[in-house]
Amino acid sequence: MTARCIMVLGTSSGAGKSWVATALCRHYARLGLRVAPFKAQNMSNNARVVAGLDGEQGEIGSAQYFQALAARAAPDVRMNPLLLKPEADTHSQVVLMGQVSRELSALPWRGRGERVWPQIAAALDSLRAGHDVVVIEGAGSPAEINLMASDVVNLRVARHAGARCLLVADIDRGGAFAHLYGTWALLPEADRARLHGFVLNKFRGDAALLAPAPEMLRGLTGVPVVATIPMQWHHGLPEEDGMFDEGSSAAAGAVHTRIAVVAYPRISNLDEFQPLKNVPGVQLRWARSPADVAGADWIVLPGSKATAADLAWLRAQGLDAAIAAHAARGGRVLGVCGGLQMLGEALIDLHGVESGGNAPGLGLLPLVTGFEPRKTVRRTQVRFGDVAGAWSALSGVACAGYEIHSGRTAQHPAMAAGGDVARELVPGLAWQNAAGHVLGVYLHGLFEDAAVLHALFGARAPTLDAVFDGLARTLAQAFEPGVLEALAAP
Repeated sequence: MTARCIMVLGTSSGAGKSWVATALCRHYARLGLRVAPFKAQNMSNNARVVAGLDGEQGEIGSAQYFQALAARAAPDVRMNPLLLKPEADTHSQVVLMGQVSRELSALPWRGRGERVWPQIAAALDSLRAGHDVVVIEGAGSPAEINLMASDVVNLRVARHAGARCLLVADIDRGGAFAHLYGTWALLPEADRARLHGFVLNKFRGDAALLAPAPEMLRGLTGVPVVATIPMQWHHGLPEEDGMFDEGSSAAAGAVHTRIAVVAYPRISNLDEFQPLKNVPGVQLRWARSPADVAGADWIVLPGSKATAADLAWLRAQGLDAAIAAHAARGGRVLGVCGGLQMLGEALIDLHGVESGGNAPGLGLLPLVTGFEPRKTVRRTQVRFGDVAGAWSALSGVACAGYEIHSGRTAQHPAMAAGGDVARELVPGLAWQNAAGHVLGVYLHGLFEDAAVLHALFGARAPTLDAVFDGLARTLAQAFEPGVLEALAAP
């Protein structure tokens, strides 16, 4: 059996494609259908470790990972065959079928399409063969006329799959009807026929005020507005590309823990902090200056796709001194992956893996990191050993997460000879300083583990299943009767 394909296109990035695709995955899964997500090409430094080919583990974009969970399917690399991880404004690391391709990474953007299309098409065909419905997410806008000739993610996929398409616009920005009409107008005529409905997303206000625009738009295009989705301020789904909020964000209850997450330019895996938003009494803030970390109880250095470059940026902002002062006062500091590497004494890049060269670290942990060409990509389960000081609540806690890193970190030998030895809590994965308030880990996903949240805060965040069910209910209520059923009909 070949799956029906439903494709979610957007008038722009940020229109809500990922949100809608995730909700569709859970909606159809709740109907008892076998559902899989698919996005041919994703550009994001938020990635997850999933089943790969030939028994290997590989990387896909976080959005497709969560969509697979919403679909009640096991995530695998076919669901996002091409992942671009930006390392600079004009360069990305290319991950094809879960594995880094140095050859493709060196090619210009327009030179990749024909090289990768066979694998993209094969991945989609394989998913269609084993499922009833494949929910496909587009990227950016399908009407980027400068990119149409080399497109492998929007119209080319829709044609290959014979997809029934929805076009989503963010009405909160203003200009949604113009965005929808302009996108429709720029599509080739044959592709306009693939549009089965317009979706107005992030609506707030009186729906009666939309008239007569939906009918006027239908008169111009022949495409109906099939859903008006209300603004979802706290839907609980991790953001794929953006920060969780501008400024600060606090869950319900009196604030007891203020956490500043340093937002350097090449921050990666920022979505792993979403669960902290849902813990009562925790306030989160993205930090880009010393003023942003003032008054914080914790400072978190997250992952980075360009560790040495982001460390240089951090120093240029004066955040190094602010972090050092915070640590000197006994304030908690947590480094995750690239953040762990920054906390050490030195970064050594003899192979040009990160193109940032060698660099001194922040010196808060007596560690040294060397970068190697082969990347570690794996799911990991650990149990913390005896954790001292401010992080002692993690002692003995078993948790699961994932690793994506090229660095190899170890005790600085000269510092060890002088008596400055880091406490290794998990061999090769987690260390803390002697005083106990500075902690560095290679394990992503700590705060997505219920045992860790409970140990640190005595609290539980809503489960992802509850989040997915809530998204599906909201979606079903927003769509016109019969539309979702018609999209999935044979």
